[in-house]
Amino acid sequence: MEKSAFSPLYDVVKAKLVAMRRAARLTQRQLSDILKRDHSVVTRLEQGQRRVDFLELYHICKACGVSPEKAAAAMMREIKALEGKRGRNAGKPSKKKSKSSKD
Repeated sequence: MEKSAFSPLYDVVKAKLVAMRRAARLTQRQLSDILKRDHSVVTRLEQGQRRVDFLELYHICKACGVSPEKAAAAMMREIKALEGKRGRNAGKPSKKKSKSSKD
């Protein structure tokens, strides 16, 4: 499995975070104030420099006036669709031959 914060599949999560915040007409700073977190946390989450935790996602959804259940389901559908486009091995590491192995 790829490092999720740097995979194309995680781009779905980042895009959803930004879309929810913007739809709620909140700035990153306003959202961070609601969440009682430093504003850099929201910035790092949206940029993929930090992965969103399950409970953080819940609180972000609530702060943006979005149903956490619907947001998570929408993300899962988008990830599943993207994974299907990438093929059966999406999200799995490629098998590399070890340099030390002798054939």
